[in-house]
Amino acid sequence: MTTRVLSGITVAVVGVLLLCSGLATTLIFGGGTGAAACAAIASVTPTAPSATRSPASGGIGPIGDWSTEQVGNAATITAVGMRLGVPPRGWVIAVATAMQESSLINTPGGDRDSVGLFQQRPSQGWGTPEQLQDPQYAATKFYQKLQAVDGWQAMALTEAAQAVQRSAYPDAYARWEPDATRIVTALTGVTAGLATCGVTVSAQGWTQPVHADVGSGFRTEDRPGHDGVDLIVGKGTPIHAASAGTVTVVRCNAVDVRTGAGWGCDRDGDPALTRGCGWYVDITHPGGVITRYCHMLTHPSVAEGQQVAAGDVIGVSGSSGHSSGPHLHFEVHLGDHTSATAVDPVGFMASVGAPLNQ
Repeated sequence: MTTRVLSGITVAVVGVLLLCSGLATTLIFGGGTGAAACAAIASVTPTAPSATRSPASGGIGPIGDWSTEQVGNAATITAVGMRLGVPPRGWVIAVATAMQESSLINTPGGDRDSVGLFQQRPSQGWGTPEQLQDPQYAATKFYQKLQAVDGWQAMALTEAAQAVQRSAYPDAYARWEPDATRIVTALTGVTAGLATCGVTVSAQGWTQPVHADVGSGFRTEDRPGHDGVDLIVGKGTPIHAASAGTVTVVRCNAVDVRTGAGWGCDRDGDPALTRGCGWYVDITHPGGVITRYCHMLTHPSVAEGQQVAAGDVIGVSGSSGHSSGPHLHFEVHLGDHTSATAVDPVGFMASVGAPLNQ
C-alpha cells in the first residue's frame, strides 16, 4: 500500500460516509436515526488476484503494537471496503476480524485448510488457496458475505463478524474493536460512521451510550451506594460517548477484596470477590457535567485528553471489576468526579433529549 493509494483513500472518504445514514448531518444537527440508511449495499464481485501478494510498506508505519506489515494489511482491507462502497463501520468489522483470525498476517495456512488474513477455507467455498492468499480477494469475499447479513450495521461487531465467519469462538472478535477503530481512523482520518449505525443525537447534543434496558437503578433501597444505573447489554456491545467532551480518566480499577491486590481488568470480575469499576472512562462535558462508563471488556479505545464527539465509540461492554455479568454501569456527575455530585442518569438523560430505556 503506497502513499498514493492512501491519498486516494482520503479523497474517497466523504462519498463513502454518505452511505451510512448521513451521520455527519445527524451528529451536528440532531434528529432522525441512522438505522434507515443501514440498508445493504449492492452485492460485489471479487476481483482477480492482485499482482502483488502483500501491500508495499511505503508510506505506512507501525501503529501502537501493530507492525508495518500488519498495518499495511489493514490498509488493504480498508481500501477494498472503500472501493466496494462499504460504509466505514464495515471497515472496522473487517479489520477486527482479521486481527482475531490471523493477527493481520497473511499466513499461507492455519487450522485445517484455512488460509490468509481471514483464515477462510477453500473447502467451504471461499475460493482457491491461491485466491485466498491474495489480501484484496480475501477482503472482497469477506465484505460480500458481510453485506448479505441482514441488519449487520446495527449489530455489535462480534455478532456481525460471527455471522460471516462462523467461528468456534464467537465472542473473541469484540476485544479487537478499539484497535481496529484506532487503525482505521489513523489510515483514513474518518471518525464518524465507524460505530454501529443507529446513533441519534438530540438537539441538546446528547445520545444514549447504549440502547438497553435499565437493570439496577440509581441509589435504590437495596443498593444505596450505587451511583449510577446498569444498562444490560451483551458482551462486546459498542459504548458511545453520551455527548461531546474531553476524556479525563481512562483507568483499570479492579481489586481482589481478599488480598487488596489488583484483580486485573482483562478478565471478568466477580460480584463477591472484586470491587471497582473495571476498565472505565470519564468524559468531562461543557457546563461541568461528567459521565462515567464502567466494566468495559478491554482497554478503552480512547486516551486521556482526547476530544470526543457525541456517539463516538469509546470502548466495548464487558464484565470487568465488581460485576456479575456483562453490562454498562453509567454515571452522571454535576461538578466533579466524586460520589457527592452523582445524579440519577435516567432523569438527566431524559432532560437532555436522550432518554435511557429506548
